[in-house]
Amino acid sequence: MSKDEKRTQRGPGGFEDKIDAAMADLEVDLDDEFHGADFFDEEDTQSSEDGDFDSWDDTDEADDQEDSAEEDYEEEYPEEEEYDSEYSDEFEEESEADDDEEESEEFDEEDDSYDDESDVPQERELQVEEFSTRSGRKRSRREKKESTQKQSARPASRSARPTKIAYVPISEEELDEKIVPIQKKKHKGLKVTGIIAAILAVTAGCAYGAVTYYYADRFFEGTYINGIDCSNKTAYEVEQAIASTVEAYSIEVTSRNQDPQTISGSQIGYQYMSDGEVLNLLKQQKPYEWVRGFMETRSYNTQENVTFDKTLLQNEVKALNCAQPENQVEPENAYVAMNGDEFTIVPETEGSKLKVKEAYKALDAAISGSQTSIDLGSTPDVYAVAAVTSEDSTLQATRDAYNNYTKASITYTFGDQTVTLDGSTLKNWLQFDEKGQLVQDDASFTQHVKDFVAQLASEHNTVGTTRSFNTTSGRTVSVYGSAYGWKIDQDAEAAQLTEEIRTGTQTTREPVYSMRANAYGYNDIGSTYIEVDLSSQHMYYYQGGSIIFDSDIVSGDIRYDDRATPPGIFTLYYKKSPDVLRGAKKPDGTYEYETSVTYWMPFNGGIGFHDATWQAYFGGDRYTYAGSHGCINMPLDAAATLYSIIDTNVPIVCFY
Repeated sequence: MSKDEKRTQRGPGGFEDKIDAAMADLEVDLDDEFHGADFFDEEDTQSSEDGDFDSWDDTDEADDQEDSAEEDYEEEYPEEEEYDSEYSDEFEEESEADDDEEESEEFDEEDDSYDDESDVPQERELQVEEFSTRSGRKRSRREKKESTQKQSARPASRSARPTKIAYVPISEEELDEKIVPIQKKKHKGLKVTGIIAAILAVTAGCAYGAVTYYYADRFFEGTYINGIDCSNKTAYEVEQAIASTVEAYSIEVTSRNQDPQTISGSQIGYQYMSDGEVLNLLKQQKPYEWVRGFMETRSYNTQENVTFDKTLLQNEVKALNCAQPENQVEPENAYVAMNGDEFTIVPETEGSKLKVKEAYKALDAAISGSQTSIDLGSTPDVYAVAAVTSEDSTLQATRDAYNNYTKASITYTFGDQTVTLDGSTLKNWLQFDEKGQLVQDDASFTQHVKDFVAQLASEHNTVGTTRSFNTTSGRTVSVYGSAYGWKIDQDAEAAQLTEEIRTGTQTTREPVYSMRANAYGYNDIGSTYIEVDLSSQHMYYYQGGSIIFDSDIVSGDIRYDDRATPPGIFTLYYKKSPDVLRGAKKPDGTYEYETSVTYWMPFNGGIGFHDATWQAYFGGDRYTYAGSHGCINMPLDAAATLYSIIDTNVPIVCFY
């Protein structure tokens, strides 16, 4: 009979059911990963403790064989290496599966041994109990082994050697509860991509951090300081680069009237000194921004802190060609000069007289500022300058004033004659030095004006000159006119002329006269005048060339020199009616005489026309023995008529 047929004969509730229950218990133990799980429940344990173990004697041989086989297996697979928990679990599951197969075979053999026996169920129950007992012993050995592994110095790892597994029956319901669903593994490609991305991210982060660390003490790419490429350089390296440029320093000096000269840094001990400014620039960098250096350029200009020997510089300045005495030319002031018909300003000349001290100061400042060239000619205060420049307001005022001289034009009229004074004459009255510079000499100019006015007076004054006069009687007499005629007031005319010249006046006028005549020319008496013929003792009043009045007269007593009426040409001072005529005042305060008159018309000092009622007659020779004190005596009615028609300043010609 086959094993399947025997099992079929056993029917439900037989040995197979117990086997299934034992397998279920065994799987529970396997799920607990062999840690402290019991192969049997309390009832099984109690039955083991209280049961009759005599029935198991027949199976002792089988147990001994099983133990022997286990020992042989352990000798064949010694525990040489320890594996991690994952691999140990896998190997233990395999060993337990092998044990299950062995147990199944044992049960099959036992089933065959019971085929001929009549009470199969009883024997099967005993075999199950025996199987449970052996399983309990195996569990005890396993627990002891696990306890030993926990006490070891390093984490315990299960051996890869397979172990025997005892199967305990389990119900289908319990089996379903023990089943754990297997999760599907994610797509392998996505996992690889994620790993690669993570590796790349970590690599990039490490690279970025490394570059950031690199630029912690170096300038970014694209950094320039004072024109020097400082990319990837430390502050020290940059300062060394600056120092190397400083060592080649020189300054070109340009001066007036001299070729340029060069002062090298070595001549004055020129060298670079760090002031920490480069390091400060580096500290302002944020190392983690190093990427910006590849996208933009940064340029900085710093003051190069340098030092040099000032004494050596002083010596170099003194040695310059422009500082040598033979090359010193004094500056010249700007000045006014005549250019054609007008005055202009001739600009100042700079000269080349160097102020050595100021030149040193200028060079000291230029070198301290790292300048490579300097033009002393355009540097203030280095050269002596002209005291008067073309921008000088006083000089400009002088130019404008003297240009008025050339603009001035004064035309004098003398009747039908004219005399003109203008710039062509005036410029000759001014003084100039050998280079044409105007020399202001007011005294000289004033004298020229006076001379010009005096010349006018000498040519056109008639006062004090002798004239030929045609008398009513037909005679031609020479009459000296000391109190009549044209007389230029030279002082007043000179003052007015000077002002007109300085203001550039253009005018036509008469000179300023102190005395005026009735007409211009040699015969300035004109056609309106009074003729007094002292020889014939008669007077005539001409107006417009015609006699409008005449009368006999009595003139001064010719017996006395101080009483005779003097000849000459005079003019009427004024007229007054009545008046008292007095002679010379005597020491006692009285007058030689005092005479009341009705009409008084003086023309020559104390001599004048007046009525004289005390005269017995007029005309004839009465003046030779009963003449006046010098006045022209007239009848009362004649005096009244003359008084009424005579004009002030009318010429009065007296002659013998």
